[in-house]
Amino acid sequence: MTTRRSFVKFAAVSGLVSIAAPLFALSRLNIGVGTYSYHGLSVDDMIIQLNALHIREIEMSRGEFMLMNHPQDQLFRTTREKLDRAGIRCVSYYSATLKDNQDIENAVRFAKLLGCSNITGDATGSILNRIDQRLTQEGLTFGIHNHFFPNVKFAYESPEDVLNALSTLSPTMGATADTGHFASCGYDPADAIRKLAPRLRMVHLKDVRARGGEVNVLLGTGASRIPEVMQELHRQNFRGLLAVEYEKEGDVDRDMVQEITFARKLA
Repeated sequence: MTTRRSFVKFAAVSGLVSIAAPLFALSRLNIGVGTYSYHGLSVDDMIIQLNALHIREIEMSRGEFMLMNHPQDQLFRTTREKLDRAGIRCVSYYSATLKDNQDIENAVRFAKLLGCSNITGDATGSILNRIDQRLTQEGLTFGIHNHFFPNVKFAYESPEDVLNALSTLSPTMGATADTGHFASCGYDPADAIRKLAPRLRMVHLKDVRARGGEVNVLLGTGASRIPEVMQELHRQNFRGLLAVEYEKEGDVDRDMVQEITFARKLA
């Protein structure tokens, strides 16, 4: 595992520490991090890496925070205190699947404990209407997350799947577009971002090796057409969070330096 000292040294050598702040300040696109990228680190060590990268906005998508793992309120309170001290804002909470009214209530409470304005997840059928009503009451938004699962048909694989689900729902309900999962499912991520523009809440910026698989690779080296995605987001004048997400086991610290550097160059 990369230590704090060696990571900061590597980031400085790569030029990220010295240039990240002005690049971020001047960026038209808002580059942040999906925290599942750091699922192998403790929250404390993750915050060290986020600060070294000058990341100021995140989506909380670590597994221990997701609904199916039955997290307790204290986890969210403690993490919020740590993020606040570090000057990092959690703008979205990744709940995963919402199945019933209790899931909705838990997701709303957890999002508020973290200070989020958006919840990302998935749900199908009539519960979407209940999510719409409840989040509208709370002044929150919701982003349906598209996903790839090998040998399994998921409800939201194409942009049309997402748009069809949103067609009868209020503007509270939108899309969290995952570029890697669109590519894995065989859809053009740039075209998907274009189609979802009226409902786009945030983007999971992810690259994958090839269609039909979910092996993550560095941004710009795979099938997700990341430069074209960024061009489309510029065309839309998109103001939401682009959460860089890198799903890989083991030490990802140096890879994340390259991921963030690449994303900021296109921002």
